[in-house]
Amino acid sequence: MSGMRNDRPAIAPLPPMDRARQVTETLAAYIDSARLAAGDRLPAERELMAALGVGRSTIREVIRHFQALGVMETRKGSGTYLLKPITSATIHMPLSVDTASVRDALLQTLEVRRGIECEAGMVAARKRTAADLANIERKLDEMERVHLEKGSSGPEDLAFHLAIYDATHNPLFRQLLEQMREAFERFWEKPFDRPDFARRSFPYHRTLFNAIAAQDTEAARRETLKILDVVEEDIKEMSK
Repeated sequence: MSGMRNDRPAIAPLPPMDRARQVTETLAAYIDSARLAAGDRLPAERELMAALGVGRSTIREVIRHFQALGVMETRKGSGTYLLKPITSATIHMPLSVDTASVRDALLQTLEVRRGIECEAGMVAARKRTAADLANIERKLDEMERVHLEKGSSGPEDLAFHLAIYDATHNPLFRQLLEQMREAFERFWEKPFDRPDFARRSFPYHRTLFNAIAAQDTEAARRETLKILDVVEEDIKEMSK
């Protein structure tokens, strides 16, 4: 009998994502019970670490999540402040696709991505500043450098798309991505274990940048669709 007990798998500790989620919910409940209002300062980082029994990286991940949702801001040398009151019942829960099939999850997420990214590209083309354009081009140059060196550029590709979101000057684009981060990031994590996933979309990132630079909204929409059409073709081809 003792041998059988020894064969049992060990209970794994909570993964970091679950810990961050627990801290998110606990912090929202604290804000509610302490009746913190917009403009109030949150407890210091060190105090939160001690009270919640988690490390600095988890606290910072949770604060970044709330910042992306537009409910908190951190002021250098001053602390983190509440911008909008929240409760554990009203915090935005991440949106995710409930399907075991990577193919179906990606295709469903792609339908949403098309609407968001086409609109983001068009708004960025209208509203981008010279500084925005320089930032997008920096991210594009880095993406192209890594792509030509390694044949794939997941994190750099994501950074390029995030720079376009920022150029819209509409925080809702980033907030929507934060809600769907888990589903969206699967596109940049080599789905189907294929580093060549969506590689054929590579040249359209430069033409999308050119459209935004020219403030040509229709071209921005068209080039975004070219990228996402390649993504859809590869999902269907690689999941056969």
